[in-house]
Amino acid sequence: MALTIPKRVFLEMLAAARATAPLEACGLLAGTDESVARCYVLTNADASAEHYRMLPVEQFAAVKDMRSTGLKMLAIWHSHPASPARMSDEDIRLAYTPDVLYVILSLVDPSGPKTCAFNVRDGVPHHIPVMIDEKES
Repeated sequence: MALTIPKRVFLEMLAAARATAPLEACGLLAGTDESVARCYVLTNADASAEHYRMLPVEQFAAVKDMRSTGLKMLAIWHSHPASPARMSDEDIRLAYTPDVLYVILSLVDPSGPKTCAFNVRDGVPHHIPVMIDEKES
């Protein structure tokens, strides 16, 4: 299993993360199978550099849009402006949504952003490879 993110979607996530830094950006990724088709950038209601909380009204609107376009939620994503692309203890504790991946986009490395995905089962994060598809725009 690997998560494929088109370059245009990755660039949308990256733009949101950079625009929101030093606070965490967050949102949802939708698609089919293991291929992302759409990014939903949502508001970090906590306006925090260390955690995020999405607004339920925005989440519901995004899920409604996914359903109307035949997509399903594949992942919940957020940025780590000042830490690596790994799940923090709080990220693991708050991984409530079953059957979705958790994607973290880190801005901490000066050589470039890093993206990792995790499947959380019984409180244990399992790394899932992320492929940025340079051909899909």
